Amino acid sequence: MPDRKLVVLADDEGHPLGTRAKRAAHEAPGELHLAFSVFLFRGDGRTLVQQRAATKYHFAGTWANACCSHPEPGEAIDASARRRVREELGLDCALEEVGRFVYRAVDGSSGLVEHEYDHVLVGMLDDAAAGSVRPDPEEVQDWRWVDPAEVAGAGGEEGFAPWFAESLALALRGWRRRSG
Repeated sequence: MPDRKLVVLADDEGHPLGTRAKRAAHEAPGELHLAFSVFLFRGDGRTLVQQRAATKYHFAGTWANACCSHPEPGEAIDASARRRVREELGLDCALEEVGRFVYRAVDGSSGLVEHEYDHVLVGMLDDAAAGSVRPDPEEVQDWRWVDPAEVAGAGGEEGFAPWFAESLALALRGWRRRSG
């Protein structure tokens, strides 16, 4: 299994600048690094959200999109995202990048900082795949399918991760373009 203890540092345009230990990159003030957020949709338009495991070292217990993580050094974003969806949720599907944004958020519980150049990807699941979610309990505490309109704009104060609202907006635009 690849070592996930390094993140890829990036400039404001997402160009790689080297690597840093994952934990060190998240210590205040937080170093900008590459990341991805995956949104999975069913045919009825509902999207999968997960509650991050209570054992996560930052933003534990918050609700977020289907999967978020960091690419390995030298690993393509789409390949990394697809691998992490398999590892965290037991699902496999094609993913398409639909946007990017930069954000910075401080976890009030741990004091750790997410400062990410975030690639947003979407995937479409058929009914059989959507019914076969098998989350890794070390990553995912709970999960559910939701109508995106019910959680649009949700952020830290509603129990959702601070990156959720902006990444969901990008995902919805991309999903709507993709599905016609």
